[in-house]
Amino acid sequence: MTSIAPARAEDRPLLYLDGVSVSFDGFRAINNLSLYLEKGEMRAIIGPNGAGKTTMMDIITGKTRPDRGDVFFNGTIDLTQHDEPAIATFGIGRKFQKPTVFESHTVEDNLLLAMKGKRSVVAQFFHVSSRHEREALDGILETIRLTGRRADQAANLSHGQKQWLEIGMLLAQDPKLLLIDEPVAGMTDAETEETVRLLKEIARDHSVIVVEHDMHFVRELGVKVTCLHEGSVLSEGTLDHVSNDSRVIEVYLGR
Repeated sequence: MTSIAPARAEDRPLLYLDGVSVSFDGFRAINNLSLYLEKGEMRAIIGPNGAGKTTMMDIITGKTRPDRGDVFFNGTIDLTQHDEPAIATFGIGRKFQKPTVFESHTVEDNLLLAMKGKRSVVAQFFHVSSRHEREALDGILETIRLTGRRADQAANLSHGQKQWLEIGMLLAQDPKLLLIDEPVAGMTDAETEETVRLLKEIARDHSVIVVEHDMHFVRELGVKVTCLHEGSVLSEGTLDHVSNDSRVIEVYLGR
């Protein structure tokens, strides 16, 4: 895939990767990768283990710097020139596969601690929430299906609910783009179906990249799919288009 970014920043995709490559000890983990995500788009990323999915997210979030290629966010921000803390402030939030919540704190406190302009744990408990923060908190709790659990310790949530809470912690940081890694791994069928609805709601106001192996879940999302292989885009389009691509069948889905 080759393209030239539009000249005007407002016309450019929210996320723009072009000709990106990175190697580790002679192994090319990302190989001339080009991928574009429009403002307000949700995209599913699939592919076999070792395809470059995690490294791609590492590059976007500043954990890994590419050897070459362009990585731009929100039109003008060159992500290759910034580190992880700076990139987080630009509006990119990442959720890893294993939920990392503060289990000894309540659901509500987890969200408050994650609010934009993070405060220390001690400072948080002496902070008086503004009306705007309280309204935002209530909205996030409703989105992540945890309004009735707001006073419960995070340790008492199910695995799926902890996943939702961590997504809520990302939302509390008011990101433009959410990177979500295997959100339904270990979930029950009911939690998986609810997560489909949850992500669709989030995608109304945010751009979202979802990395996932569960093809039923990807189909229910009903979004454009990109299949990575050996660090580059192997196939892209609807799930039906990608899943019927003979190259994808050979390296990932099987016959």
